[in-house]
Amino acid sequence: MRSSFAPSVHIKHCFGLEEPQQEGGFWRSLLLPLALILLTRHFLLEARYIPSGSMLPGLQLQDRLMVEKLSSRQRSPRRGEIIVFNAPQAFDPALKDSYRPGPLQCFFVNLPIIGALASLQAPACDAYIKRVVAIAGDQVVVDPSGKIQINGKKVFEPYVSNYCSSSPCKPLQTVVPAKSVLVLGDNRANSWDGRFWPGTNFVPEDQIIGRALFRFWPPNRFGSLLHPDPSAKPAAPATQ
Repeated sequence: MRSSFAPSVHIKHCFGLEEPQQEGGFWRSLLLPLALILLTRHFLLEARYIPSGSMLPGLQLQDRLMVEKLSSRQRSPRRGEIIVFNAPQAFDPALKDSYRPGPLQCFFVNLPIIGALASLQAPACDAYIKRVVAIAGDQVVVDPSGKIQINGKKVFEPYVSNYCSSSPCKPLQTVVPAKSVLVLGDNRANSWDGRFWPGTNFVPEDQIIGRALFRFWPPNRFGSLLHPDPSAKPAAPATQ
């Protein structure tokens, strides 16, 4: 027969006698949010900042951007999009053997705070940000000033203002291979991009980290970074 004096969980709570915390509860409360943050950064969204002037004037030094990662897994990049991708040292055949990082090094380099440690830095673990100017199958010409033609048509890029005027830049005439894109910096006179890499002119699609979605800092420049394809034909005027 069950004793009528056996304390129940309800009575213990009424008298402030809590059940002892399960072993490992502290670490679970710490590791679960951390795992959620890392999964979000890896698969969905990630904040990035601009460390150089290669995308001036549109992207200023220290601008903070939100980069989304779903579209690069579902479709190929489009002309005019700003993408973040692995450094050329990670995929250029002429560079990657000299800059091969150690196991897990790139994982730790890309962790907040930890990645800032100088001892972890490696060129192949860096990320670059440029604009897609040509996609697979495009016949592209980049003249010495940095202006482009796609499939025989001159392209007006409203976000580019600093061309190679005082000293010519390296020209390029090529066809973009499958599963690749050609990227250039908006600051054509000061950008290390597909014109200058020693072993390839192109970024393989599997090296793309994500697409720049919007700028969230500084607040006075908050806004979308999405642009339509500049090589697309303008819509025909409506007829009366």
